Amino acid sequence: MPLIDLPLLKERLGPLAGRFDVDALDDCDSTSSELMRRADRGAPSGTVVVADRQSAGRGRRGRSWLSTPESSLTFSLLWRFGGSATRLAGLSLAVGVGLVRALESLGACGVRLKWPNDVLLETAAGHAKLAGILIELSSDRRGTQAVIGIGLNLAPPAGELGAPAAGLSQALAAAPERHAVLAAVLRELAALLDGFAVDGFAGLKSEWQSRHAWQGAAVQILGDGEAPRAGTCLAVDDDGALLLDTPAGIERVFSGDVSLRRA
Repeated sequence: MPLIDLPLLKERLGPLAGRFDVDALDDCDSTSSELMRRADRGAPSGTVVVADRQSAGRGRRGRSWLSTPESSLTFSLLWRFGGSATRLAGLSLAVGVGLVRALESLGACGVRLKWPNDVLLETAAGHAKLAGILIELSSDRRGTQAVIGIGLNLAPPAGELGAPAAGLSQALAAAPERHAVLAAVLRELAALLDGFAVDGFAGLKSEWQSRHAWQGAAVQILGDGEAPRAGTCLAVDDDGALLLDTPAGIERVFSGDVSLRRA
């Protein structure tokens, strides 16, 4: 049986339970891939797929996302918007704000954001990755659908990792309970995505900025087949672009297929 108990999750969601159609799986290839297949068959906005294990979970730039039962929470949410995908610039940053709000509502401290789609935790050794967000968009005559994939470490990951990673348990006085975490995230995302549909990222820019882990830091922008670009993180624009102060002036950097690293 999956570790998510749907009646208990519905109880945790309270009045908002009706906005979500949640399916909990023991395993799947990827919650986002599974949700895309369901979206193609007409699944409604608010459909959620959560899985204990993924055989082909993925993050940005083709990276894999490892998940294990009880130590992580991996799920994808389908949300439908009117209009074209161009109206959704900055959506991954907005979702990051919602994720931080949810974790703080549970009592988490030291949670920060890294452009464009990572959630970090301040630890004694520095910032470590707590969660990742991957958004995949597709449009048709009815509008644009967003499949929002989230992978959140509930406990610090074990084994060899390419970068520092943390678990939510390090930010809370007691071990996080999966149903409470998932319900808190879905509640925050429902309100945030409703507002985003009207105001876009501009209405969330200042809040994102206040939680920016690398504000004023010297960084490098790495892109496939391109020379690294060095500069200082200044801010983000209304469309979620990173404003980078470089020797050649201020550059606007879009997420696309680039990676941000500390210099």
